[in-house]
Parts: sequence; structure tokens; C-alpha cells
Amino acid sequence: MEGAASTGRIVVGVDGSDASVEALREAQKIALPLGSGLVATACWEFPQVYGGYVAMGIDGFEEAAAAILKQALETAFGPDLPDNVESRLVHGHARQELIEASKEADMIVVGRRGHGGFGGLLLGSVSWACVAHAHCPVLVVHAPEKNQPGA
Repeated sequence: MEGAASTGRIVVGVDGSDASVEALREAQKIALPLGSGLVATACWEFPQVYGGYVAMGIDGFEEAAAAILKQALETAFGPDLPDNVESRLVHGHARQELIEASKEADMIVVGRRGHGGFGGLLLGSVSWACVAHAHCPVLVVHAPEKNQPGA
């Protein structure tokens, strides 16, 4: 963080996947003993062919992202949000927005949706971009195994 003072913030990228819910849980395990705040961040964009969606009567992209964020937080923490957790809905691409948020964060936590085999060895575009370009440490969390206890 190149001389920056600690901000006491852990930013978590949330897309509603099992990996992002696990990222919320892991980030909270780190944040609580440190007394840090956790900022659950979901990003949304208009599709490149937005006009086609509007013509078909499909819209509500921001609302859909807000619902995904709310559901992920409820899945991770239950109906009552912990006091140190805040949610943030951002219009923009997740890669750019999380890298920008990393300038004022102590850590970025993102989930990785593994696909097993050779493909499972590769990071996704958002997690890779954060690892390569973030201004703070990045933790990449795997989705829990479906057949393990507690998953």
C-alpha cells in the first residue's frame, strides 16, 4: 500500500456465486479480530447491446445486482448483517471497480469459481486482474466443495 495508513477496510467482490459467498465468510474471519470493516461490493453494467434488451422489455440490471448482493449477504451472515459489514452497489466493471477500491483498502477478497481439471488451475478474469493490479494484498477464495461437511 506504498506508505498509506491502514484504513481498516476489507473489500469483497460479490457476484452471488458460491465462491463469493465463501469470500464474504473468509473476509469476515479476517476482519473481526482486526476490528476492520468489510465492504461487500457488487458491480453491474448495462450489456453492450443494451438497446436490444430494452427493445425486448428486459431491464432492471441494477435491481438484479442489488438483489444478488442482498441474497449473498443473507446466505453468508443470515438475516442480520454484522455491524462491521456494509454493502456497496457500483455501476461499472468488477475488474476496474475492485482495483480502484483497492487503493483505499487493506485487502481485497474475491471468489474463484473453479471448474476442476486443467481449467480449474486458471484464475478467472476478475480474480486475475485483482491479483495482478490491486494496490493492496488480494485473497482468492475457492468455492467450498459440495461433498464436504459444512459446504
